[in-house]
Amino acid sequence: MLRMLTVVVAAFAVLSSVEVSLAQWVQVNTPYRGQVMSFATTSHYLFAGFWPHGILRSPDNGLSWNEADTGLANRAVIAIGSVPTFSDGSILFAGTDGDFGGITYRSTDEGTSWTPVDSGNNVWSFAVSGVNLFSANGGSLCVPYDSCCCAGVFLSTDLGITWAPAGLRDTTVGSLAAINTDIFAGTYLGVLLSTNNGTSWTKVNHGLMNIDVRVLGVSGANLFAGTSDGGVFLSTNRGTVWAPADSGLTGAAITSFAVSGSNLFAGTWGGGVFLSTNDGAHWIPINSGLTDTIAHSLVVYGNYLFAGTDSSVWRRPLSEVVTSVHNDKISIPAGFALEQNFPNPFNPTTTIGFRISEFGFVSLKVYNVLGQEVAKLVNEVKKPGAYMVQWDAREQASGVYFYRLLAGDFVATKKLLLQK
Repeated sequence: MLRMLTVVVAAFAVLSSVEVSLAQWVQVNTPYRGQVMSFATTSHYLFAGFWPHGILRSPDNGLSWNEADTGLANRAVIAIGSVPTFSDGSILFAGTDGDFGGITYRSTDEGTSWTPVDSGNNVWSFAVSGVNLFSANGGSLCVPYDSCCCAGVFLSTDLGITWAPAGLRDTTVGSLAAINTDIFAGTYLGVLLSTNNGTSWTKVNHGLMNIDVRVLGVSGANLFAGTSDGGVFLSTNRGTVWAPADSGLTGAAITSFAVSGSNLFAGTWGGGVFLSTNDGAHWIPINSGLTDTIAHSLVVYGNYLFAGTDSSVWRRPLSEVVTSVHNDKISIPAGFALEQNFPNPFNPTTTIGFRISEFGFVSLKVYNVLGQEVAKLVNEVKKPGAYMVQWDAREQASGVYFYRLLAGDFVATKKLLLQK
């Protein structure tokens, strides 16, 4: 059985503009072969969740592995999460497949033993916000992304000992992410936001061209959504507006994200692993040596990037990728774009998204139908990336306006409508 989701409780890493012969993925020697659906980390171990073989842990960056699933009655693991505690250690959680009687298990001894806890069936993802722990549930006997009973989000305020429903009942939730106290859920209905620990949820899909969201990732204040068709979208304002951030990506669904500093990784279903150093404005594959390109999960641990695929665990030194970035010195391919404003028509504010792929001076201005400049939204040097700016037109009269982007040799103009 193939599963296309991964836990979003880990990191991201770095970018190479070409494949380098010395920069290779290596398959690590694990006792199991099978789908590696998720990773988790503590200060002492790297954990890998195998479907349907249970959990392995490594104390030495993947060189050696041992079983870490005593008490795990269901070994079809699809999600692992770790919650650091004030003591020297972490509490671990494992979500298992509902088709095999899936429940959640909890470990307080770094995977040496596990006990069942009631956080709903078929858990696909975990997220932490302060003292609150959330789980994303697919319900009992559910097909991923179908609507079914017992699905939704569950909340624990006592480090996973007890759980209670936290909204989105009868909606399969495949991924969770937290930015401070804002909790985001990725579903087949798009992205939903809760600002009150799951008491209520609001759809935040403006600009999402595919609402079948398979995975969420957080990098600083940026929120990324990976979709079923391989598209990635970026929101810099906590889901209010989204803009495409997938130039250079190939493959089917986005299955996983990871982060290291300002560098992002994306795992795909069939396209392998990609990297971006400019918030998704452009992505480049880093697949040399990776013979299995279904990357269910990604994590950065120690000095390595790990990928969990359909067959096993793979790893690659981060230093190889960093060296590739600095040594290749190949320009990022052109990827300029000016997005349609949203909402449109609007009153009195609207958001405009744009992407630039070269460092340089950028101008974004608004004009009336007479060609007179009425607003200067951007007028400065910017680095490559995806941006969104807001125009407050409360001082302007109703009517048609035009906004124009100048960035290097790129020029684009679009129309917007203010209706008061």
